[in-house]
Amino acid sequence: MGKGVILLPDTKPRYKVTIRCTECGEKYILRGTPNSNGGFDTGFKRCVCGNEKKLDVDVSLE
Repeated sequence: MGKGVILLPDTKPRYKVTIRCTECGEKYILRGTPNSNGGFDTGFKRCVCGNEKKLDVDVSLE
């Protein structure tokens, strides 16, 4: 390999994931990668109000 060549590992595409709580209206904008279940891994667990289920999720390619 030549000098200055950098090989990057295979990476999954990243997505902008916008999550809005339907209980209190809080909005989270996160980055995520597709997972094997058809969803996205963002690290999001629950809203500050404690809501884990009633969420509006919007996904767009970064």
